[in-house]
Amino acid sequence: MRRIAFFSLTPSPPAPPANKMVLQELQAAFPDHVIDVIYVLEQLKRAPAALAVAAIAAGTSYAPDLLRRRKAFKYAVFRTPWLFRWIKRRAADLIDVSAYDFSFQMQSLFDASVPGLPHFVYTDHTHLENLNYEGFDPADLYSADWIDCERAVYRNATMVFTRSSNVMASLVSQYECDPDRLACVYAGSNAAVPDKVPHDPERYARKNILFAGIDWQRKGGPTLLAAFSRVLQTHPDASLTIVGCTPDIGDTLRCRLVGRVPLDEMPKHFAAASVFCMPTQVEPFGIVFVEAMWHRLPIVATRVGAVPDMVEDGENGFLVPQGDVGRLAARLTALLDDPELCARFGSASLHLARDRYDWPAVVRRMKERIAEKARL
Repeated sequence: MRRIAFFSLTPSPPAPPANKMVLQELQAAFPDHVIDVIYVLEQLKRAPAALAVAAIAAGTSYAPDLLRRRKAFKYAVFRTPWLFRWIKRRAADLIDVSAYDFSFQMQSLFDASVPGLPHFVYTDHTHLENLNYEGFDPADLYSADWIDCERAVYRNATMVFTRSSNVMASLVSQYECDPDRLACVYAGSNAAVPDKVPHDPERYARKNILFAGIDWQRKGGPTLLAAFSRVLQTHPDASLTIVGCTPDIGDTLRCRLVGRVPLDEMPKHFAAASVFCMPTQVEPFGIVFVEAMWHRLPIVATRVGAVPDMVEDGENGFLVPQGDVGRLAARLTALLDDPELCARFGSASLHLARDRYDWPAVVRRMKERIAEKARL
């Protein structure tokens, strides 16, 4: 029986739904293979002594930042050379090269490559990409030794798949990776993709702006709220629906706070919206933009991280400078002024989603490279 080794940090949930979707589509793409799933955190929990040493290593490496709360302990534990080497050894112990056709890992917090076995990495971010975000403090980077470990992840991979073009650029310019060993394959939606997305021009005349995000500050919520107050001067019948969090919005009119909802409830909020807006400040990927695209929504967002891959300025939405309340308000107003423009942008969003941001298509792109490199 032919086999694939699939490495992930944790089961899904609590891992991102993308882990489950990639695993599911890999099985569909390689139906004649058995996929053995190996969860790194579970392996570590079975070795309490190693877990204790990992905690000590994190405390030793990042003690000042941990005390000042510049770094979270649970993240620091996985960013030490000691634990990186432990995971590397454990992967080698678990994998018999002769029994597998290739190995595959989600994200780049560890290196599960084994010499002699083709190994593929799928990631949405690099650590040094943080330096490209406005206002990021280099002091918030993890240690140079850890960054060297991260470099090894990419160096040891047969090929690295990315979700976006900015991560591709980071791997080339900041990690000196060979472009021939990189491929941008994008990503699919976490929420269920609708079977049919009816063309409903009336929805765009309802003037309902949707924000969906858990971290109100990081996702640009205060900027949107300030912009929406200006939008109301021109469109007093506009509304703003906030899903995912319940921030203190003061006495701002025409706002509805929904709070956290299960993933399977998100489609109804997308369906009720006229425009999706999330002026995020930091965004490794931003899967919610993909979900909005699948629901035929025009999008207003910031030119940050992977967002320009998903929002093509003037085609399916508008991109505005980070923190620019005036430009954000102007772009939202322009869309509310013109339901036909919203409909045209929404159709472009759906077309782009079908072409690029669909999990079966994403894994088909991977399969082409895997089959070539692993000689399947």
